[in-house]
Amino acid sequence: MRLNQFSALFFLLLLLPSLSYAIEAANHEFFMDCENNDNYHVGKSDVDLLEFPLNLEYLEAEFFLWAAFGRGLDSFSPDLAAGGPPPIGARIAKLSPLIKDVIAQFGFQEVGHLRAIKKTVAGFPRPLLNLSAESFGTIMNDAFGHPLEPPFNPYANDINFLLASYVVPYVGLTGYVGANPKLQSPTAKKLAAGLLGVESGQDAVLRTLLYQRAIEKVEPYGITVAEFTSRISKLRNKLGHRGLKDEGLIVKPKEGAEGKIKGNVLAGDKHSLAYDRTPEEILRIVYGTGKENKPGGFFPKGGDGRIAKSHLGKIKKSEG
Repeated sequence: MRLNQFSALFFLLLLLPSLSYAIEAANHEFFMDCENNDNYHVGKSDVDLLEFPLNLEYLEAEFFLWAAFGRGLDSFSPDLAAGGPPPIGARIAKLSPLIKDVIAQFGFQEVGHLRAIKKTVAGFPRPLLNLSAESFGTIMNDAFGHPLEPPFNPYANDINFLLASYVVPYVGLTGYVGANPKLQSPTAKKLAAGLLGVESGQDAVLRTLLYQRAIEKVEPYGITVAEFTSRISKLRNKLGHRGLKDEGLIVKPKEGAEGKIKGNVLAGDKHSLAYDRTPEEILRIVYGTGKENKPGGFFPKGGDGRIAKSHLGKIKKSEG
């Protein structure tokens, strides 16, 4: 081996430890950046799918906080509301100590969900929400096909509020199930899985509390709790336009788990797997119009985020 070749090889061997250290340091800095910046590897499609659920999370946070405490995000976490308009008609509910405690926990959990999503994607301010008794009353009227007398008031007592709550978290739950296979980045998948876990837990608690009262009659209507849940689920199936993705607390035995039981404390398909919904299905349901481009219901001016706005744009073009 010539002297100059030997010298070059010797120099390279001396340099390798330094190169190894530099690469290790760069990798460490890169992964630290990923840890400290949750949207480091969240692509545009993931951003859209993670921003969309903010609409439902805002709805749930305000509904639960107001019911338990008589105040909402503007009081507890104004930074998350980001200057969005206050909800219409939200108010404290007449709840027993146990139910109030459960709903208070749900409210703070939703604050955490908002914070987690907005830590990962830019998000948007709280949209205009209609949480009035009239808004929920309209849902119940539509579910039964005629006006209830007196009008249904979600804030009147435990059972009414639990039935009103039955309307909300499950819709978000199915949305996370639908979004999960479309997400690309590990960050987005981890966030969606964490959100889905707690939303599923909330739905399970609500369904269990209602299942305990399934054969009780909701006064003054003389209609059982189970019938209310069945009617609400059928309405959501109708509005979603995608077949059976919703079930009440009591079903025909052939529709229960393994086709062998009528009790249905948790909703699921023929394999007892959670149903999924697309953003469009969810908009049709929470707008109460059956159309993703026609706002109403809980969102008088429509939802926010690119997905919801893209459909609002279609209605504006058709009107232009």
